[in-house]
Amino acid sequence: MKIGIGSDHNAFEMKRELFAYIEAKGFEIKDYGCFSPNEVDYPDIAFNVANGVVNQEIDRGILCCGTGIGMAMAANKIPGVRAAQVHDTYSAERAQLSNNAQIITMGSKVIGLEVAKKIVDEYLSVTFEGGNSGRKIDQIMEKEAEYSK
Repeated sequence: MKIGIGSDHNAFEMKRELFAYIEAKGFEIKDYGCFSPNEVDYPDIAFNVANGVVNQEIDRGILCCGTGIGMAMAANKIPGVRAAQVHDTYSAERAQLSNNAQIITMGSKVIGLEVAKKIVDEYLSVTFEGGNSGRKIDQIMEKEAEYSK
């Protein structure tokens, strides 16, 4: 599984630590920036990771900013993307297991690094279950297609 990761300046250090953590677990990982603690606009980073998912450059994405909110909102503007803001392991599990979220977002000002690592572990350890959840995701994607015309 290939993972993409990105952050704004608020979560630059968290992203660096998570990159090393994920890489040490044996995953192939691509860093979409930012590449310094200098201020950047988070939408550009979110769009790049989301496009990486849509273009099948990566299988899943992890985005970090101050709260995770802006990254989720931006990533979800890319048609075909399901990004979920998570700050606990249960939500991380459900984001993938029930909602087939290709991207999770977290806030470095909301959670610490150790919690973020546990969230990443949970998110990357589960696979979408389909079934009734699949039907619901299909409904969401159909509505997205309707509005994307």
